[in-house]
Amino acid sequence: MKLKYILIILSPIPIMAASLMVGPYSLSFKDILLLFQGKLLDNQAHIILFQVRLPRILLAFLSGMAFSASGAAFQAIFHNPLVDSYILGLGSGAAFGAALAITYLNIPAQIGAFIFALLAVVLAYFVSNKGSLVSLILSGMMISSVFTAMLSIIQIFADPLKVQSIVYWMMGSLHTANWEKIYSSLPFMIIGVFILINKRWKLNILSLGDRESKSLGLDYKKEKIIVIIAATMLASSAVSVSGIIGLVGLMIPHIIRMIIGPDNRLVIPLAISFGGAFLVLVDTISRNIASYEIPIGIFTTILGAPFFIYLLRKTKLGGWQ
Repeated sequence: MKLKYILIILSPIPIMAASLMVGPYSLSFKDILLLFQGKLLDNQAHIILFQVRLPRILLAFLSGMAFSASGAAFQAIFHNPLVDSYILGLGSGAAFGAALAITYLNIPAQIGAFIFALLAVVLAYFVSNKGSLVSLILSGMMISSVFTAMLSIIQIFADPLKVQSIVYWMMGSLHTANWEKIYSSLPFMIIGVFILINKRWKLNILSLGDRESKSLGLDYKKEKIIVIIAATMLASSAVSVSGIIGLVGLMIPHIIRMIIGPDNRLVIPLAISFGGAFLVLVDTISRNIASYEIPIGIFTTILGAPFFIYLLRKTKLGGWQ
């Protein structure tokens, strides 16, 4: 295995270890080891590590993993380099579904998020005349705007005590991370990752289109639906616990392709690892760069917007295959 593959796969380890140590209450590497071994009897340090930092770091990794893997899958299945859950309107649809589930339907947020996220993807795809480049972007923006407006309506009629948390959540934030959120989202993420890992070799064939896939013995429509459902499950479960964190699924798969090439058999697992590491790093910066916490979604959008423009120009020039 090439060194660059190993470095990408192992990248979450040093970043997560450093993130555990950084914060207003600093912890040394030795302190962390002693806390895990139960040999450091410092109640405050124990709470900070196990109830604040560790669940937050794990949730950041899982969310980054989910957004990146789903973005890579959507780009392959639609054969469109500018697609991710954010562009398709999936993020806004999932956010609306989760908010609706929490405030009115009294069902798990993940269920509401998945239903409306899938609805957003289907609407964006068919409104765009089944996936042409510019029309898919425009239809995704339209669907996103509709669900954002509906989410604003929920804010107007929701309990005033919940409005502030909904607004903060819309900007993408991990400040409310806890073990319950990890346990509630983990089953959906595991299923989604398992399906995409299992189907990753087929993505190379599916990206060729309907006719070529059939000639190679694949049921194009069936496999495409399975991949869309798995990718939607991943992204919607991440949105339900972390809010709308935009453009991670756009940037990370392309960075991986720049490093190792377009083979989805490698892109999917490496995007999982690198995407998780990336979001942990950005979250660590967002909670330490100022005396108050800046929502992580702001950082990813600032980073992702220039990257999106770069890809748009490159695609117009025919540079993406």
